[in-house]
Amino acid sequence: MQFSPNNGDFTFVSSAEAEELSGTIVAPDVKLNMGSDSGRDPYATTFLRQRGYGWLLEVEEDESDDNKPLLEELDIDLKDIYYKLRCVLMPMPSLGYNRQVVRDNPDFWGPLAVVLFFSMISIYGQFRVVSWIITIWIFGSLIIFLLARVLGGEVSYGQVLGVIGYSLLPLIVIAPLLLFIGGFELLSIVIKLFGVFWAAYSAASLLVGDEFKTKKPLLIYPIFLLYIYFLSLYTGV
Repeated sequence: MQFSPNNGDFTFVSSAEAEELSGTIVAPDVKLNMGSDSGRDPYATTFLRQRGYGWLLEVEEDESDDNKPLLEELDIDLKDIYYKLRCVLMPMPSLGYNRQVVRDNPDFWGPLAVVLFFSMISIYGQFRVVSWIITIWIFGSLIIFLLARVLGGEVSYGQVLGVIGYSLLPLIVIAPLLLFIGGFELLSIVIKLFGVFWAAYSAASLLVGDEFKTKKPLLIYPIFLLYIYFLSLYTGV
């Protein structure tokens, strides 16, 4: 005797027919693979996502930046810094250097290295001078930046900071000369003035553009005074 199911889910059979039925019930092998999407079991994935646990299947990819060199991690380009140093040391346009790269592509580590080196040759055993020179570099550049913006210049603080820092290099170049000609007062003054003019011209030629028109002296003069103060920190005057 057989009863038809109402909902189509179950079928009832008589005991005589049941004796002829045989078989096994095999449970589905459900595996939770937490790896890539291609290796996940579709039943487990659907089960977890339907119940709001899909976040368990998310796997963070390994960062490819872990194997970068230290200089690249710190954004230090030694070739770029070396080129900028040459641009500052040889500011004449006739030499063919693209000096605008010092202003248009500013960096932090190159100017910082120049300022630290200038500090090292200026300390004479007084390490507190190092922090003072760095402070003058940061706040002096800030003053030049504010003046440039007030006068209508289109420069950023990072550009001013980089140019002022790199342009300390001429003062570093004349420092060994002052050690040898210290006894010749007149020649020493000439070398100091030459170094200050060299540094100020290198910085002003990059920062003082045509947009300043007749206002160029208003920005060149404080740049000149800033390098005079830097030189006084070295000579002790």
